[in-house]
Amino acid sequence: MLELLRSRYPAILALLAQLLAVLVVALLLIATLRLAGWRPTLWQAALVQGVLAAGLGHWLGLRSWWLALNLAFVPGLLALQSRQWPAWWFFAAFVLLLLINWNSFRERVPLYLSGARTRQRLSERLAGQAADFRFVDLGCGLGGTLVQLARDYPQARLNGVETAPLVFLLAWLRCLPYRNCRVRYRSLWQEDLSGYDAVYCFLSPAPMVELWAKASREMRPGALLISNSFEIPGVAPGEIIELNDWRDSRLLLWHL
Repeated sequence: MLELLRSRYPAILALLAQLLAVLVVALLLIATLRLAGWRPTLWQAALVQGVLAAGLGHWLGLRSWWLALNLAFVPGLLALQSRQWPAWWFFAAFVLLLLINWNSFRERVPLYLSGARTRQRLSERLAGQAADFRFVDLGCGLGGTLVQLARDYPQARLNGVETAPLVFLLAWLRCLPYRNCRVRYRSLWQEDLSGYDAVYCFLSPAPMVELWAKASREMRPGALLISNSFEIPGVAPGEIIELNDWRDSRLLLWHL
């Protein structure tokens, strides 16, 4: 059960860590008040809660970026409250974050953006493809990779899929000027890969095993599966392109 939550629903484990940390801090506050007559400040309680939530998240097996969110969540709320911002702002901020990071909850894929160097090296690597090659970006983000390739390969047929609503809208608008480029609101798991010469993704470690199974079933012989940085456990890439950027990114290529 824990492994299922860790792999598919990490947000539930993050929430569980937050609630457990709140409970522990509440018990500590009662104990210190009764036994020592000392009442910590709200900031002290919030910082302790954040550290506990991050520690519990680590114990539950959450990835590092979830731990950072757990650490900062309650202190961040307290900081915002201290500025006396109107109540509607919190709701608006929540909706905005949800529209941007919807993939984190549904597909375990946060918003990662391919850098300019990555896009350039990817474009160079695709130079050997036929002029009208078919390409899909699984989780295309803001569409930067598609725009780069649309400019470099005007005869190529380029597609992107994205399910974070606001991110999809921005990518769709960005790709509108390019006739050979299309962005659809669709889950990567619903996209048929059989017609593509190259499939690119910048996802997260969580879905890579399932993605490999999907690619093995659907992609035709000779097609390329390209992952930005994230490996497929137990499957060595046929080619690695080091990008030498600040994130130590790599393009990992598998020849189906």
